[in-house]
Amino acid sequence: MKVLIIGLGVIGTTYGYVFQKEGHEVEHLIRDSKKAFVPENINVKLLDGRFNNKGEEKNDNYKIHIANKNSSYDFILVSVPAGKIEGVIRTLKENDINGTLIIFNGIWEDKSYIENLFKGWEYILGYPVAGGNISGHELNCCIFDHIMLESKEKTNIKNYEKLLELLSNCHIKAEIPFDMLEWIWIHMAINAAVITNAGEYGDIKNTTEAAEKLMDSSKILSETIVTIRETVKIIASRNVNLKNYNNELFAYKMPSKLAGIVMKRMFKNNQLTRRIMTLHNNINDLLYVCKNVYDCGKNNQMDAPLFSRKYNLLEKKINC
Repeated sequence: MKVLIIGLGVIGTTYGYVFQKEGHEVEHLIRDSKKAFVPENINVKLLDGRFNNKGEEKNDNYKIHIANKNSSYDFILVSVPAGKIEGVIRTLKENDINGTLIIFNGIWEDKSYIENLFKGWEYILGYPVAGGNISGHELNCCIFDHIMLESKEKTNIKNYEKLLELLSNCHIKAEIPFDMLEWIWIHMAINAAVITNAGEYGDIKNTTEAAEKLMDSSKILSETIVTIRETVKIIASRNVNLKNYNNELFAYKMPSKLAGIVMKRMFKNNQLTRRIMTLHNNINDLLYVCKNVYDCGKNNQMDAPLFSRKYNLLEKKINC
C-alpha cells in the first residue's frame, strides 16, 4: 500500500519505518523550507514489542522518501504537535494530495469541531501505542503490538478493512474502545495526572529523570492514582459515561496504596512501558495535555484540589 506520513515526527516516523519494513511504499510530506535539511536515512534504535511482550532491541536504517504534489495515497497518517492539524489540512489541499486520513493525535475538541475540520475528507480517529524522540539523524523509539482505533460503525471511511490489513501485515492489532474520541479524552486525563505528579517530585525539565523517579516510587504512584480519579471525573463532566470504560479504568479503582505497589512492580518488569515513559521529552506537548484538563475542570467547576495544586506547581516549574 501507499502511505503518506505528515512531517518527520516521532510517531509518524516510527510507524513509517514499520510500514516500509514490511514492503509498503512510504513517503513523508515535508515543508519546502525544510526539505534541504531532511537526511536520506535515519538511524533507528527500536524496542519492538510486536513479537515479544518484553520487547526486542533493534538497530536499523530508515530511508526517507519525500512526497510530491498532486499525489494519491491509500492512507495519510497525521500525528503532529497540538494545534497544527488545521495547517496540515490546508497544506494537503494546497498540494492536491488526497487519501484516507488516520488521525493519531491527542484531540481535546468535541465531535462537531472534528467533523467541521475534516469536512470533505474520509478520516478515522486512532491513537498510537508507541513513543520516543528524535535527536539529529537518530530515532530512539518503542512500539507495542496494538493501536487504538475507532470502530467501523463510527467512521466514514470506505477502506476500513484495508486499514486492518495494513496493520495486520505489520503485526499490529487494533483495539476498539466504546468511543475513540472519549477514550482520547480519558487517556489525556490519565496522562495529565501522571505528568503533574512526575513534575512535582522530579525535575520536569529532565523528563527521563522525572519519569524514572515516579515509576520507582510506590508512594508517588499511589498519589498519582488519587490524582487520576480527580482528572477522570473532569472528563465525566463532559457528558462522558465512565461505565463504558470500566476495563480501561479498572486499575485506578483499587485501593491507592495497593495500586501504587502493583504499578511499581509493573514498571520494573515491563521494559516497553518503562521505555515509553522515559523517552517522551517534549515539554510543550506535556503541558498542553495538563492545561486542557485543568481548564476543563475549572470551567466545569469540578472539585479537583490535588490535581489543581499539582498543575499550578508544574506551570511554575516550567516557566521559572
